[in-house]
This record gives sequence, structure tokens and C-alpha cells, in this order.
Amino acid sequence: MDDSEPFTVDTVLAPVDGSEESATAVEYAVAVADRYDASVHTLFVLGRGVVQGMNAGAVDEDDVATDTQGFFDDVTRIADEADVPITTSVDDGFSPTRKTRHPGNVVLDTADEIDADFIVLPREPVADTASAEVLEQVAEYVLSYASQPVLSV
Repeated sequence: MDDSEPFTVDTVLAPVDGSEESATAVEYAVAVADRYDASVHTLFVLGRGVVQGMNAGAVDEDDVATDTQGFFDDVTRIADEADVPITTSVDDGFSPTRKTRHPGNVVLDTADEIDADFIVLPREPVADTASAEVLEQVAEYVLSYASQPVLSV
């Protein structure tokens, strides 16, 4: 007989980039949270092109904020339908001044900051899109280095 503690989850982290695949990952994160009476934290990771574009003034920050908020509105509806509490945040996946800053690192740092017990992330990037780079790097890195259980969907 196993005397270990039962598996518990209080917070599920769902890193996203606005793609359909990341919206699907949020659906899985909500299902896990619902099963364990937990909450979901959705982290929107901005890709290199967006970060560089904003830094250069070529990408309008208001447009990025509007797109991000629209995605958050969609995933909040998913969580609300399941009566699962959800919080959101946005972070740059890349830094022009910090070589060690990349999407996977941002996800794991956020997991530690919010005390996440479980991570759900997209498995396959979308081919030929700006977000593919973000998803691919997050998945590979998080699967390799996360101390939390990870569900890759």
C-alpha cells in the first residue's frame, strides 16, 4: 500500500500565444483545474517578432494589448463555463539585453512565481506562423526542465 500524499493541484499554468493550439491547451488546463478544484493562470508569452517590433516602434503596443485582451476574453469564457477561477498575465518571451531570457525560461519562472502545481501547454507549433517559434521553444524547454507535472496537448 502506498502511503504517499494524494496528488493535489491548486494552480494550473497555461502558457499561450494566441494561437488555436494554445486555446485548446487552455481547455485542457480548465479541465484539469475543474477536476482538482483548482484555478488556472494563463500566461501570454509574446514572441520575438512582437517584442522586437514594439521595441523598434514598428508594432503598435495598443494593437498587441487589444489582441491579447481579446484572447484572454475568449479563454475567460471557457473557464467561466466550467466555473473555474482564472487569472492572466503577459510577459515578453525574449529580451534584446538578456541572452538568457527565452519563452521556456519565462514559463518556468512564472510557474515558480505563482506556485503552479501543473502546467498544460501546446505540443505542436503551427507551421509558418510567428507563434510557431514561441510554442516550439516553450514546449521543448518546459518538458525538459519543469519540476511540475506537464501535460503537452
